[in-house]
Amino acid sequence: MVPCALLPMKLIKSRQRVADHGEVFTPLWLVEAMLDLVKDESERIDARFLEPACGSGNFIVPVLQRKLATVQRTFDGTECEKRYYSLQSIMSIYGIELLADNITECRANMLHVFADFLNIEPSDALYRAAVYVLSQNIIHGDALKMLTHDGQPIVFAEWDYLGKGTFQRRDFHFNELARTSTITTQLPLFAHLSRQHIFTPIRTYPPMTVDDLAACADQGTTVSTAGEGT
Repeated sequence: MVPCALLPMKLIKSRQRVADHGEVFTPLWLVEAMLDLVKDESERIDARFLEPACGSGNFIVPVLQRKLATVQRTFDGTECEKRYYSLQSIMSIYGIELLADNITECRANMLHVFADFLNIEPSDALYRAAVYVLSQNIIHGDALKMLTHDGQPIVFAEWDYLGKGTFQRRDFHFNELARTSTITTQLPLFAHLSRQHIFTPIRTYPPMTVDDLAACADQGTTVSTAGEGT
């Protein structure tokens, strides 16, 4: 499979979808203006972004493009680091979307931008690693109910780049992240606590290489949202 062309992001797909789901997409000029308000964060490779109604990627695709521009400026000439930090850019972006066709388009649009930037084909392990990461980060579900399309609690994978092509994954329940993220703002007493004291992962994985992530994509691996593990 050759990377597909970037799918057009229309403001309205149909009147029926507007009536049924209130689906209207934000125009690109407004997206860019909003991202400029948080320019430093939107261009930082490891800054995490969540779009709770991501559609086909109107917000998160431009975020990825900004992050990859930073990768280009920072790691031009060092191909290995450019590849690894490009993957980290994908890893730091999350989305939730109610409609299945939007999920497919969003993942395809993200993947196209990533593959085009690195000039890689589906046979490249890095391409397949990105496919797997997108399958975990772009969730088919309902952000308000905090449930996947099949009624399971939404779980997000946190990815950290450890260096030398190795990544660490930890899983968190979305509802727990949403609840505890308000602690330091609503209860200043807890402002001194580190992130590790506030957020507790439901699962921590051994360090993974690009080949490990590609193998997950090849096997169609999915991760259970129930239970804890290490």
